[in-house]
Amino acid sequence: MTEYSWPDHGPGAAARVREACNRTVADLPAGTPVTGEVIGRRPFGVFLRIDGHPDAVGLAEVVRMPGCGTLPLMGEWVSGEVIWHAAHHHQVKIELTEWAGHEDRLSARSARPAGRET
Repeated sequence: MTEYSWPDHGPGAAARVREACNRTVADLPAGTPVTGEVIGRRPFGVFLRIDGHPDAVGLAEVVRMPGCGTLPLMGEWVSGEVIWHAAHHHQVKIELTEWAGHEDRLSARSARPAGRET
């Protein structure tokens, strides 16, 4: 078994997430604190089931993670803050609390190749 997985929301999940997108954006504007369970883990970040918003999909990407950080494990509960909405993927972009303001985050961003900003 690999350490990575895609989120599984069950049958019809994509349609539910798409239909709830406008409500999700209204309910969770940038700056909103959230908690959630890690439901998918990929090399680029973790997907979250956001507490109180069953049809919303959160994504905490590694570009927001400090260089010394690690991705949370499947099933782990995390907290963070909404930083953006990716309408084309119907995702809520989240910065995890443990990553925010970490002194190593700025050095990790400066170490990326030019043109790779998100």
